[in-house]
Amino acid sequence: MPEITTREKALVYTHPECGYCPMVKEDLIKAGTDYEEIDLSRHPEAWAEMEKVSGGRTVPVLVNIDGSIEVGYHGIGCAF
Repeated sequence: MPEITTREKALVYTHPECGYCPMVKEDLIKAGTDYEEIDLSRHPEAWAEMEKVSGGRTVPVLVNIDGSIEVGYHGIGCAF
């Protein structure tokens, strides 16, 4: 796993074919958390980075501002 560092914004890796991705973004908006989104369908070069961070090919992947990683929406996601 990569070294955990703090961030200015949360980072969420998403894919439009996964219905859980909008749910994560909605929760971030409701919580007032600024985030950056990387849509893996538009940025396929980011798959390798996301796999390194999460250890797999399941989305959504949320990198919180404290550097902690959450895979899936409450543990449920879409595997690619």
